[in-house]
Amino acid sequence: MSKLRIACIQTNSSPNPEENIAIVSVLIREACAAGAEFITTPEVVGMLEPDRIAALSKAQSEEKHQVLSAFQELALELGIWLLIGSISIKVSDTKLSNRSFLINPNGEVIARYSKIHMFDVKVGDGHQYLESKTYEPGSKAVIAETPWGLMGLTICYDIRFPNLFRDLAKAGAKVIFSPAAFTRVTGEAHWHVLQRARAIENGCYIVSPAQVGTHANNRKTFGHSLIVNPWGEVLADGGTETGFIVSELDLGAVDICRSKVPSLYNDQAYLKPI
Repeated sequence: MSKLRIACIQTNSSPNPEENIAIVSVLIREACAAGAEFITTPEVVGMLEPDRIAALSKAQSEEKHQVLSAFQELALELGIWLLIGSISIKVSDTKLSNRSFLINPNGEVIARYSKIHMFDVKVGDGHQYLESKTYEPGSKAVIAETPWGLMGLTICYDIRFPNLFRDLAKAGAKVIFSPAAFTRVTGEAHWHVLQRARAIENGCYIVSPAQVGTHANNRKTFGHSLIVNPWGEVLADGGTETGFIVSELDLGAVDICRSKVPSLYNDQAYLKPI
């Protein structure tokens, strides 16, 4: 199949998983009714909890995770492909994993990816972000096989590491997901250009569902869920309100763009600067 109607859910997650499941499920149903056969959700879609102790207390193992099981059931009911942008998975008493899941229309998890690059930064918005204090980084890049071809999984801060995207594209990914909870400060400065750059460099679609608005502890996220084509053109932009965007992907455009500018296949060996 070369055509895919895909959606990005844009939401404002709270520290309450039950509340988030209810809100996002409504948006998923609406996107499905709008014709989307593949629906994506943002990073930390199940719980955006800024307090470390509370996050560790509320998080669950993958086997018992209420958000994962709820969305598996919903994917099965609606007969859709569903990307859980990420949820907090408890891996020990002191650490979580920021993990993404791709679910098929049978409600089965066909791929999982643990965020590799931890968001340890000071962006000047009054908050200090130290993701590695609570989360354990992943160590493996992941692509998934779908009826539309191979797709790559990344999460948020990974967007600043182009080698990861290049590795996914070289492994055959024609679509790369970048679900996010981008801060408003960095979003205003960098969000659009980073998404477009990764699409252009790799000649692939970038699909980036995002958190939006003001969250617990006055954390602010940028929104602007994006669907970008392999030529770097923005097909849909979610703006600054909750809701969803839908666009049709033509997977044949990937091969066309990569044949026009074959930079993905033209790496050259060189001596690194000393």
